[in-house]
Amino acid sequence: MSKISRRDLLQYIGAGGIGVVGGVLYGESVQQNVELLIPQVVPPEDYSPGVATWYNTVCNQCPAGCGISVRIREGKAKKIEGNPVHPVSQGRTCARGQAGLNALYNPDRIRTPLQNVGQRGSGNFEEISWDEALTTVGSRIGRLKIDNEASRVRLLCGRVRGHLDELFLQFMNLLGSDHYQQYDFTYPSALMAANKMSFGTDVLPYYDIRNAVFLLSFGADYLGTWISPVHHSLAYGHLRQGREGRRGKTIQIEPRMSLSGAAADEWIAARPGTEGLLALGIAHALVSEGHYHGSDRDEWSKALQAYSPSLVSAETEVSEDKILRLAREFGTSTASLAIAGGATAAGTNAVASIVAVNALNYLAGNLSQPGGIIFNPDPAFSATAGSRQAGFQGMLDLIGAMKAGDVDVLLVHDTNPVFALPDNVGFRQAMQNVPLIIALSSFRDETTEMADLILPTSTYLESWGDDVPDPGVGFPVASISQPVVATLYDTLPVGDIVLSLARQIGGELPIHMRWGTMEEFIKERWREEYDQRGSEGEEQEFEAFWQAALEAGVWGQPGAVAGDQPVPLSSSMIASIADPVSRFAGDESDYPFVLHPYLTATFFDGRGANLPWLQEMPDPMTSVVYGSWVELNPVTADELGIREGDVLDVESPAGSVRVPALIFPAIRPGVVAIPVGQGHAAYGRYARDRGVNPIHIVATLIDDQSGDLAWAATRVKLKLTGERLQIIKTDGVTRTLGRQILGPENDHA
Repeated sequence: MSKISRRDLLQYIGAGGIGVVGGVLYGESVQQNVELLIPQVVPPEDYSPGVATWYNTVCNQCPAGCGISVRIREGKAKKIEGNPVHPVSQGRTCARGQAGLNALYNPDRIRTPLQNVGQRGSGNFEEISWDEALTTVGSRIGRLKIDNEASRVRLLCGRVRGHLDELFLQFMNLLGSDHYQQYDFTYPSALMAANKMSFGTDVLPYYDIRNAVFLLSFGADYLGTWISPVHHSLAYGHLRQGREGRRGKTIQIEPRMSLSGAAADEWIAARPGTEGLLALGIAHALVSEGHYHGSDRDEWSKALQAYSPSLVSAETEVSEDKILRLAREFGTSTASLAIAGGATAAGTNAVASIVAVNALNYLAGNLSQPGGIIFNPDPAFSATAGSRQAGFQGMLDLIGAMKAGDVDVLLVHDTNPVFALPDNVGFRQAMQNVPLIIALSSFRDETTEMADLILPTSTYLESWGDDVPDPGVGFPVASISQPVVATLYDTLPVGDIVLSLARQIGGELPIHMRWGTMEEFIKERWREEYDQRGSEGEEQEFEAFWQAALEAGVWGQPGAVAGDQPVPLSSSMIASIADPVSRFAGDESDYPFVLHPYLTATFFDGRGANLPWLQEMPDPMTSVVYGSWVELNPVTADELGIREGDVLDVESPAGSVRVPALIFPAIRPGVVAIPVGQGHAAYGRYARDRGVNPIHIVATLIDDQSGDLAWAATRVKLKLTGERLQIIKTDGVTRTLGRQILGPENDHA
């Protein structure tokens, strides 16, 4: 780790952007006009009536790790905006980030510890005290530790980064158990595995959309849900309009038009499951047409010999001329970038497809170049992100352990596998075999409802923590989460709960678990990192650094030299691709349609469904509000005699759901799409019993190389039920109704 002066370290705080983009002084960026109102007769000591205060923290509404600024008046959070000095959000935020206030003030929050007093899963809970709850959990786990049975304790949480991840690991090490897993339906397992194979790195790179001239996206909805949509949206704006006289071009390849597809110059609906094959066809043309001049050109020509545009065209149903044109534009642009996500990263060939996309970047010469793939240094202030991710295969192993009776205590935090796994894997049923389930949660979702004890956690707006964005922005970045309001109910931050349980269990505690609160733990760990990065002999005190970091909400080190350079992608990777086309569950004769579940910009993977602002927000592509729907191309609908609003049974080999039809022109015929996020059986009044969950009917096929769920590899059939349901939308219809407003050649609906 390179040494820098402590004076420079302070200057790095609040660094924004990437590369040459410097930070904005925090004080100048958030100056507000003073508002004076008639004060209360006896105001509380911690605020001034009528004067707004802004606190910086980290948004937890998705895994992007955006910095946010929260406006506080009279001790209450009033508004959330992006932190202008945070290099991820750069002063912006999305609808999910804005709706964080709905999480804080949600009437369905768990307000006190609860104990199940009825049949497990019935939702029959009664309130208990914290002392009783912590004593019950601590004594049960403590006995297992004394009896050398701590391996029968499992900890399952969502995607956790920063020092909370370290705290969880320390806690499980204290018990003597290595069974600490994370599960997040949206974790890019295939992307991680493909980049490891391609470049030999465990850290996601920075995709420099901002400086790209030609962006070729294979299913990655970078403006809606892919990795870091707020940051990518800012980058997209610069790609389009940030350079005078130059307007970048974007191409989107996917079976159903996403937000990124709608904003692209061209949308291409290749046959589902063949996106990786299409990338190989473009790579073949890049080499054969003379757009690649590397010393290993002959090796690449041989490796790509089987993927000529003519053969690829027949499989992908993308014309040969279009493949050659894409290769020409990609190969001749000054800064070309290819990315992959969505359904491309969710087939049985997901890793192989992304390796093929990575090959395009290598052949374009964009590795470690502006507008290309920039490799991030090792994460600041934490271990490698995602090192504890279970993936789908890991969850199957956990299910097997629960069914076999090998789990005595299951602690669950911030993950909802009962909702986010296919029904037929039997996670809920396997939980019945666990003697004690403890949920650390703010809301009673489907998994929390199965708990014997619920320890209510404070929301991220009431808690201390830190975060390292993944992927980073090309240089080391770490963010601080701090409480912006006083705790509303009888809840505790999850870190404080873990520390309390450690004290209950007893024994010799590790040095980093002797702190009384998460605030003390975080501050001490930052002090250690600060001492390691600072130079000897400087006079700057840590307290000044800490206060400056709290005010800015972020620490960054632009210009820092990255770690080991990635291993260049070899043509031998192409030879290792056994099957560039995805397999599908269900015979095509019985199940003629490909199911395309997709994440939404509002509900994401379902975690936003309990927030009323997001329920009321129209879907950006269909304008539908509330509920679920299944999208069909007009050609498909006409062939089946389906009208909009007809209720259909959508049946896969794994199950069925009943949902109304929506006629949607921007979807490939033969593909039906259902948004993910609705269909909750619990999770509060705004989410419960609304719509359907397409994940539950996904077949349990697995990506060959990452072991993750291939959720885009299921076929379905449709059946009219005879029922009709009006779909609530905020616009009219997509057809011109004979008025030819757009001209007769454009009226295809």
